[in-house]
Amino acid sequence: MAGTNPYIEKVDAPPAKCHFKVTFKPCGTVFEVDPSRIPYNRTGLPGSILDLAEGAGVEIDHACGGVAACSTCHVIVHKGLESCSKATDDEQDMLDEARGVTMESRLACQCVPDGSVDLVVEIPAWSRNLVREAH
Repeated sequence: MAGTNPYIEKVDAPPAKCHFKVTFKPCGTVFEVDPSRIPYNRTGLPGSILDLAEGAGVEIDHACGGVAACSTCHVIVHKGLESCSKATDDEQDMLDEARGVTMESRLACQCVPDGSVDLVVEIPAWSRNLVREAH
């Protein structure tokens, strides 16, 4: 599912222009981001952590389809948060609904790194959907 949420502020976050790496925890997948391939999928903002996770084959639950209408894609950016787009008030409002929010919490669908540093991103245990229907 892809699209936009007409009820939230538009995020001005251009995707990265240079190569960088994202390490997803706890699975340990390290993904080399190739800016020429962004967007990797049609989920979340182009170049968002959710988009990059899709490109890496790492599952992050996103019940709303990546349009910032839920908090299921809550992640914690342990390293590289300074390189990410600023959270909007709408994103912060959605994060208020998430469990285990920290100062480094973001919605994966809205958080777009600029590629200036590598990232370490944790997918919290309560955000992992262990039961899915087969495709």
